[in-house]
Amino acid sequence: MSLIVGRVWKFGDNVNTDEIIPGRYLRSKDVQIFAAHAMEGVDPEFTKKLRIGDIIVAGTNFGCGSSREQAPLALKYSGVSCVIAKSFARIFFRNSINIGLPLIEVDIDCQEGDKVKVDLARGEVIVSDRDIFKGNKLPDFLLEILNDGGLVAHRKKVTRKQLQKVLSE
Repeated sequence: MSLIVGRVWKFGDNVNTDEIIPGRYLRSKDVQIFAAHAMEGVDPEFTKKLRIGDIIVAGTNFGCGSSREQAPLALKYSGVSCVIAKSFARIFFRNSINIGLPLIEVDIDCQEGDKVKVDLARGEVIVSDRDIFKGNKLPDFLLEILNDGGLVAHRKKVTRKQLQKVLSE
């Protein structure tokens, strides 16, 4: 995965899954409905201001609350390209990897609207082409899952490779 570049939207600590995608939208299975209401519990105008490729920067415990997979789906399909936070709720972290939403744990100093570059392979975030912040580098196997577009796509790819190997023997 190459550099992820986007404009920053800042949020605080303990942003929970109900704020990321309010429960009233969970009756649907349509990811576009989730996308249209992403972050509505914190900023009702978020999706109107968001541009595809923008990046969320948050404080600690981002994605706490329920284990709903719809929260990272809402962000991914709204156009958020990456989430940067000081820390993530573990189930949100895993759900994000599973659906192919890049994220990185790092404490960065930035302002809303700043341009950031995220290098997941190095575990770095560069703010406004001047300040470099080192975070937690994702393990290679998680980077592979993200590069393949999520866990399901990754497993399909691995299964195809295994099948081709068996057929060629």
